[in-house]
Amino acid sequence: MNKIVLSLLLFLAFANGNAQIVKPVKWTSKVEKISDTEYNLIMDGKIDDEWHMYSQFTPQADLGSALPAEFTYENAKGNYELVGKTKESPYTKKYSDVFEIDEYFFEHKVTFTQKVKIINPKLASIKAKIDYQVCKQTCINDNMKFTFQLSNKPQEIDEPVADTAAVTSFTTSEPVDSTQVKADVKPVTESPKEEDRGLLTIFFLAFVGGLAALLTPCVFPMIPMTVSFFTKQSKNPGQGKRNAIFYGVSIIAIYVVLGLAITAIFGADALNALSTNPWFNVFFFLLLIVFAASFLGAFEIMLPNSWANKVDKQADRGGIIGIIFMALALAIVSFSCTGPIVGTLLVQSASKGGIAPIVGMLGFSSALALPFMLFAMFPSWLHSLPKSGGWLNTVKVSLGFLELALAFKFLSNADLVLQLHLLEREVFLAIWIAIFGAWALYLLGKITTPHDSPIGYISVGRLSLGLLVLAFTIYMIPGLFGAPLKLISAFPPPQTYSESPTGFFGSTAPVSENGLPDGAEIGPHGLNVFTDYDKGLAYAKTVNKPVMLDFTGFACVNCRKMENNVWSDEKVLEVLKNDVVLISLYVDDKRELPKSEQHVSKITGNEITSIGDKWTEFIITKYQTNTQPFYVLIDLKEQKLNKPISYTPNIDDYLTWLNDGISKFSK
Repeated sequence: MNKIVLSLLLFLAFANGNAQIVKPVKWTSKVEKISDTEYNLIMDGKIDDEWHMYSQFTPQADLGSALPAEFTYENAKGNYELVGKTKESPYTKKYSDVFEIDEYFFEHKVTFTQKVKIINPKLASIKAKIDYQVCKQTCINDNMKFTFQLSNKPQEIDEPVADTAAVTSFTTSEPVDSTQVKADVKPVTESPKEEDRGLLTIFFLAFVGGLAALLTPCVFPMIPMTVSFFTKQSKNPGQGKRNAIFYGVSIIAIYVVLGLAITAIFGADALNALSTNPWFNVFFFLLLIVFAASFLGAFEIMLPNSWANKVDKQADRGGIIGIIFMALALAIVSFSCTGPIVGTLLVQSASKGGIAPIVGMLGFSSALALPFMLFAMFPSWLHSLPKSGGWLNTVKVSLGFLELALAFKFLSNADLVLQLHLLEREVFLAIWIAIFGAWALYLLGKITTPHDSPIGYISVGRLSLGLLVLAFTIYMIPGLFGAPLKLISAFPPPQTYSESPTGFFGSTAPVSENGLPDGAEIGPHGLNVFTDYDKGLAYAKTVNKPVMLDFTGFACVNCRKMENNVWSDEKVLEVLKNDVVLISLYVDDKRELPKSEQHVSKITGNEITSIGDKWTEFIITKYQTNTQPFYVLIDLKEQKLNKPISYTPNIDDYLTWLNDGISKFSK
């Protein structure tokens, strides 16, 4: 009875509020019996128009992006096993300009299916929960609990206590014995233009990688040798050309089969899920460090000699089969140079998912095979090829420096996800400046590697490249002092993830004359921002200014749009800087609360275990909404100064709202 009365009171209170609890996804569930011990647990979501819910596989950007859906299946141990991974209906993929990544989401409807095998014959039901994010102009972090009855009893969908008002909150707490899994994914739906553009980019980059592989000591000298073999051993020029063309096609086929194998073994999008995992990013970092060390001359990565010997014997058979084995021999013998490039391309293309590894290998192998086919068709061109020499090792070493720089991008991804602050912006840029500076010195002949030949002079091409790399190195140096470095903005950590968010000398934005107030940190555009309500309110009382509450999220796209496009306006920024105390409360902050502050919400019935849970409960109970962004102007008695607003991309409207609330503040 008490719960009913509480729910009724909440409903009446929320109905008269300025905001409302929004629940854009309506859930149903069912159980599909496969056999006496196997069942499919099916969760169907109906998504309101204009809203979209994010897939389990949507990638995470450096400092947040859309939150992937997460599943928890309770009390699995000793009762049931999860057979495979959770499957989901096809999603849409779209590029996010805000987070600079592809995002995967569902519109209108979504279905998740988990197959289970029952171990305990007395098991009557299975409880599960999904945590997810759904967005339109605002974003909501929500969850839903399900009870799957394994008998003929009606199934339950466990709603929060105050469901009469459709109250929900986001929580990251998990039962001790829960089993958390990610899902398999079916083919994505994507507009042809977006998909084609992404695959063309992968093909182009892989093609460039293939051209780079051509200019290495393992491959370049083989071009004239192989072409001469076909032209001299063939009965007539026409046959020689046909054999060389088939040789090139065989090279392409070998590498495309490699891409097919990677896709088939791991699944079209499984590697994408791995690429967003911090531990796999650390693995990729170590892998690229090994590749870089190989290119720089520390050692050579080679496949077993026995492989090459066996393939050579097969190549001696001649005919079509012999040509295929000759192409395979090239792939094996040149592996010490091409292997690191192929490995890097597979890592990069696999992070895109789908058929990207196949397209990547097609681009790489096309560039690798093209010269063999062209020089066979036009043998006279061979005379125009530059002679082999020390310049080939220069290309190889240059690739080593590039591999080394790229490796730290993967390490940075892991550091950002884990929020370890070991590789902040200044450290990352210092490492890149050192790498590219060393590369410039190498190209200018100031340092050498073990396999370099003595040089009496520097060629014009090498000098030009050296000056270009040196100019790029100098360009990065101001980034240590706060410069945005727009040319490479996608690589280093963002400005907010740094030892000095305003630059070493505070050059990007001013701070208060007396330094940061206690409990404040540097936020967007150099604003002093509190992330704790009590500390922010206490400071507002000392300076006698109104408070602007900014309910936001790391994964809130429109929150970032407001900060980038509205807060950046000179007039708005002036008000936020001087006339209010800004308190930003992140509803998706997963850091755990102290044990003494953890509790079960009397409003939602959910466990409040994280900082994000705390602010989610706060916005629901205080302002009767669960959407972000959400802005509230309050006085020092915590009373609203005017009606709160949500996503307001019009600068004039937002400024008018700010000035209206501030004008009502009594000093």
